[in-house]
Order: sequence, then C-alpha cells, then structure tokens
Amino acid sequence: MKHIRNTEFTDNIEMNISLFFLFLAICLFTLIGNLGLVVLVIGDSQLHNMYYFLSVLSFMDACYSSVVTPKILVNLLAENKAISFLGCAIQMFLTVTFGMTECFLLVAVAYDHYVAIYNPLLCSVNMSLRVYVPLITASYVGGILHAALHTVATFSLSFCASDEIRHVFCDIPPLLTISCSDTHINQLLLFFFVGSIEIITILIVLVSYGFILLAILRIHSSEGRQKVFSICGCHLTGVSIYHGTILFRYVRPSSRYALDHDMIVSVFYTSVIPMLNPGIYSLRNKDVKKAMKKLFEKNWFINKVYFWH
Repeated sequence: MKHIRNTEFTDNIEMNISLFFLFLAICLFTLIGNLGLVVLVIGDSQLHNMYYFLSVLSFMDACYSSVVTPKILVNLLAENKAISFLGCAIQMFLTVTFGMTECFLLVAVAYDHYVAIYNPLLCSVNMSLRVYVPLITASYVGGILHAALHTVATFSLSFCASDEIRHVFCDIPPLLTISCSDTHINQLLLFFFVGSIEIITILIVLVSYGFILLAILRIHSSEGRQKVFSICGCHLTGVSIYHGTILFRYVRPSSRYALDHDMIVSVFYTSVIPMLNPGIYSLRNKDVKKAMKKLFEKNWFINKVYFWH
C-alpha cells in the first residue's frame, strides 16, 4: 500500500465549504492565540517565572494543531484525499509526540504552581532555567519515545484490506481497523501505555493541588486566595478537558470503538482544545490580562508618537 485515504466529513459540497471556513478560522485563532501568548510571556519579565511553562504549552498547542488542521483543510476541498504511507506515519508520529508531550507539560505546570504558591519567596530560586530546561526536555523525550513505540508497532503491521480510514488524520485506532494483521498486541500497548501515563500524570496533578490547597489555607488575604484560585482554576479546567478527551478516545476496549464519534472527539482535542487553551489560561488570569493591557497601551503610545512624527 503506497497511500492511505482519509474519509470525508460529508459528501455535500456546500457543507464541505462551510467546514473549510470553520476550520480555517479555528486554525487562525489557534495560531494567533497561542503564539500571541508566547510573545506576551516572553516580552513581560513579570510573567517569566510562573508563566514560563504556559508559554511552552502554548507553543506546543500551536504545533499540535498545525500537524492536523492544514490536512483537514486540504481534504475538505480536494477530490484526492490520499496521504502517502510515509506521510501518514510522520503525521501520526508528530500528533502522538505533541499529544504526550503536552500531557507531561501539564504535570510540569502543576508542579510549577505548587512551588510558586507553596513557597513563593523561593520560587525564583527553585524554578529557574536549570529546572525548567530539564523538565521541558524530559517532556519532549517522553513524548518522542511514546510516539516512536506506537509508530513502529503500527506501521510494522500489514495493510491489505483497505486503504481508507474512517478518520480525518492518521491516528492509531483507525489504522488498526484496516490492518489485516493481528492487532491484539498493538491494542494492549495502546491501552497499557496511555492508561498508565494518564493515571500517573493525573495522580501527580491531584497531589500537587492537594499541597496547593494546604498552602491556600495559610493565605489570610482574600485577594491572595482569589488570585490563587483563579490561576489554579484555569489550569485544572485545561487538565480536565484534555485528559477527559484522551481517556474517552484511547483508554477503552476496542469493541467499544465507534469511529464516527471518535473522529469528532479527535477533531475536538487536536483542533478545538488548542484554540480554547489561550482563553482558558488568560481570560480569568489577572496577571496575563494586566500584561496584555500593558502591551496594548505601549503599542498604542508608540503608534501615536509615530503618527505625529
């Protein structure tokens, strides 16, 4: 098999055009929102410590969406919806890499919040580049190793039954359904590794927030408590949405796969969630909103001076 064809959302041309503009808007909002948040954190020194991981997470979301959404846009208008066998393997490797790396980064963000809130006086000492870089590197390495394992295991199978997957991008479960090899080991690997990573990362996040809750009880200022709740609430919202879709998508017995429903869920966590994350992490966050206001006021002043000259 030299090519793999993605399925269509619908046979209706007008509907495909409408979906094209919808996904184009999602793609643009995702890139502008996430890359804008990266620029904001890098440009404001007051956000460097506690929001460094947030900028890395936003960059990851931009990359994650960019692997999937452009191909969806092409498939919505093109008659030939094929992707090469190698291209399919690369797309799957990248989506799994970015997905798992984001999973590990969400744990790093929880730990970062724990250090910043539990002992804020030592935050700049404990959470410096000598800590950030190893945690980010470990997240990437973990994501790459996980992706390499599943990519090799999946594309070592024989694909002789069909060249069409009931999906909009190359993902593990739909590829397993068109293989004529025994996929029992692949399904066990998927269930075991994704399930184990989900359990461990969720437990670490919960333990971190358990300690954060103890730290909140020591805060006497109502304003301080409100700020902490705002920051932690944003992160917990993002964690809940992300892990909820991952668990629904992958950690299930194979007999329960409903590929049409899974296609919608996959589009949600690869395209919609990356678009929503900048809003989740910034709209309720006073520090980020303050930095945005400062940036807009600075640019407005510079443009005004330039105009008068």
